[in-house]
Amino acid sequence: MKGSAVNHAFALKSLAAALLCSASLGLAHAAEPGDVAPEIDLPGQSGQIKLAALRGKWVYVDFWASWCGPCKQSFPWLNEMQSKYGAQGLTVVGINVDTKREDAATFLKQVPAQFTIAFDTAGATPKSYKIKGMPSSVLINPEGKVVFQHAGFKDESKAELEARIRSALKGA
Repeated sequence: MKGSAVNHAFALKSLAAALLCSASLGLAHAAEPGDVAPEIDLPGQSGQIKLAALRGKWVYVDFWASWCGPCKQSFPWLNEMQSKYGAQGLTVVGINVDTKREDAATFLKQVPAQFTIAFDTAGATPKSYKIKGMPSSVLINPEGKVVFQHAGFKDESKAELEARIRSALKGA
């Protein structure tokens, strides 16, 4: 009985230590509406891409991968959003999560991007945003706070997503 109580107490202390450790490492942080968006600091096609440098703009972050079928469908729409709303302060940033940049380059030859592209071969950024699938997107306001997060991409969702972007840009 004594040994059982000692093992139980040890297990509880270990669990408490593990929870404290994960919280201090930021693993408990999720990109929920109203939260400060986790920092982005990644290599891009033309230099380093930093979320902090985009403060003051609306940022639509899209996580994508070369193997993702819906990502191919989303790129023309993302190009359109950048073209349509860029002058109103929207910056689209596509974050590729392939482990090999060559895979992303092949994809981009087939489906060109007319928006900022960053590369996260380690996959740390989607983890910090708690991304569960590709594509997933996050709208961040000029103060650096998450407005909404969306998973997946379908033709049927384009109008709703654009309406949410347009509404955010108008301050509604």
